[in-house]
Amino acid sequence: MKSIAELEKIQRESLTKVNIRRIKQGKNTIGSEESFNTEDGVRSHVLVCAGTGCTSSKSLEILKKLEKEIEKYNLKDEIKIVKTGCFGFCEAGPIIVVYPEGTFYSHIKVEDVEKITEEHLLNGNIVKDLLFKGSIKEDEIVPINEVDFYKKQKRMALRNCGLINPEDVKEYIALDGYKALAKALSEMTPEEVIEEVKNSGLRGRGGGGFPTGLKWGFTANAVDDEKYVACNADEGDPGAFMDRSILEGDPHSLIEAMAIAGYAVGAELGYVYVRAEYPIAVERLQIAIDQAREIELLGKNIFGTDFNFDMEIRLGAGAFVCGEETALINSIEGKRGMPRPRPPFPANKGIFNKPTLLNNVETYANVPEIILKGAEWFANIGTERSKGTKVFALGGKINNTGLLEVPMGTTLRDVIYEVGGGIPKNKDFKAVQTGGPSGGCIPSDYLDTAIDYDNLIELGSMMGSGGMIVMDEDNCMVDIARFFLDFTVEESCGKCTPCREGTKRMLELLDKITSGEGEMEDIDKLESLANTIKSSSLCGLGQTAPNPVLSTLKYFRHEYEAHVKEKTCPAGNCQDLLTYFITDGCKGCTLCAKACPVNAISGKTKTQHIINTEICIKCGACMEKCPFDAIIKK
Repeated sequence: MKSIAELEKIQRESLTKVNIRRIKQGKNTIGSEESFNTEDGVRSHVLVCAGTGCTSSKSLEILKKLEKEIEKYNLKDEIKIVKTGCFGFCEAGPIIVVYPEGTFYSHIKVEDVEKITEEHLLNGNIVKDLLFKGSIKEDEIVPINEVDFYKKQKRMALRNCGLINPEDVKEYIALDGYKALAKALSEMTPEEVIEEVKNSGLRGRGGGGFPTGLKWGFTANAVDDEKYVACNADEGDPGAFMDRSILEGDPHSLIEAMAIAGYAVGAELGYVYVRAEYPIAVERLQIAIDQAREIELLGKNIFGTDFNFDMEIRLGAGAFVCGEETALINSIEGKRGMPRPRPPFPANKGIFNKPTLLNNVETYANVPEIILKGAEWFANIGTERSKGTKVFALGGKINNTGLLEVPMGTTLRDVIYEVGGGIPKNKDFKAVQTGGPSGGCIPSDYLDTAIDYDNLIELGSMMGSGGMIVMDEDNCMVDIARFFLDFTVEESCGKCTPCREGTKRMLELLDKITSGEGEMEDIDKLESLANTIKSSSLCGLGQTAPNPVLSTLKYFRHEYEAHVKEKTCPAGNCQDLLTYFITDGCKGCTLCAKACPVNAISGKTKTQHIINTEICIKCGACMEKCPFDAIIKK
């Protein structure tokens, strides 16, 4: 693309492709009202989620069926079908949304497509029995953006996810795509771009929250004949899929941001390091790169300037440690993914010992909006020291599992109860783990804490990449700590002794405690060992690995002591410490005896049964089968 005028021409020609579902300028919620332009004759856009979650639930089969039905009723000129990325509301998938109404159909099956086509798309009657239940309020049907899950969100990094076809560059351009790059190259010097990012207050969204503009400045000031821009899309936290969803739903936002970063720091080549377990993300990113090259938004003399920039994808093998920047750099170079001592930092000696700028996907995704709308606009969102929004992957014991984006400063309570819909079966909230295996567990006393980098660190947790796992009254916090530590032991690269050996010793102590063999001195050993590992490990993996243990010791020490002193698990979770009993609520139906794999249950029909605790293997099969809730464990 040799001129900005060409970009503007493509935008004008493409606008009708997305105008019917277009986001109003300055308002970043899915389904915002708009005066729709239907010059192309299309009256409805049918958006089908094709993110990984919905794809695994047959959304691509739903898409094909929808195309056949549209053809069957001769509606191809009136109805546009759009394959999108993730809508975020994973619990409701597979999802279909019909615009301009914003009608939200959830849990769709292939066999539901005929009904939606015939009744809604052909005859204009919304199929109420297939709607997401939360979209019916006071007998009125509300659009998707007014559903509780979305109401408190502000979608900036996720602004186009679930709204555009990620495999069509023209749809991205229609929604102001690549205008930020054009502005940077035509109206700003590299120093001004960096200053804008600095003034925005954007901090790294992938871990410790280092100021993004400051990092860009370090790389720009490094003197060398060659520099690189890199993106960490490794995302190894269990249950985290923020970066994956952006790559699947809006890959051009990353390409544009990395090109802007390349201009700012003086780099002409960018690497995206993404795990091979993300095949849809990799495929769509490659399609986007190819499309950007085809219309000369990557390559030589972009927008007729002397700026050259191109990108390549590098696949990772799923090593959690490669989320650490120097281990990632080693892997890009073809070496084993192990961290390097710092200094020197990547800004001075990174990929192939050249100055390298490295941010994660979500961090980059904010950059085009900052350049286009200005630092002040971005800085007015969030808190004093944590600007903008944050994307979280909400999972665990929560009704609305999925991906959400809220302004910094939103409370944990609002995320869990307003957006997340609260705890299933009205169970009591117990704790939330933020920051993945590197984070800590925050108890109910701190539900009203405003989410930002500093508040979470003060509570013994961290923002991390944005994993958020909710736990209820049935979770044992000692077992939770053991679970996360088991993961980090497995993922340790083994380079430094504190992490390699220390985490194993901690896991042995936790296994000892949860099996009922622990002693009080083991708790003290565990705490001492955790603090030593935290202060002496080489990289962030080892330095943060003790966080789940330290935070649970801080807030739930009584549970550790119960495991040791009383040989009981207060949550009734640790199998070695449980005993199953049949109460007098037993009706003698014999279902429990039939379900027991070791014949540990005896009793006659219509009489109370008994469990032989010496034979019982504590599998819980009897409890699952009992229709009278007459079996308890303690």
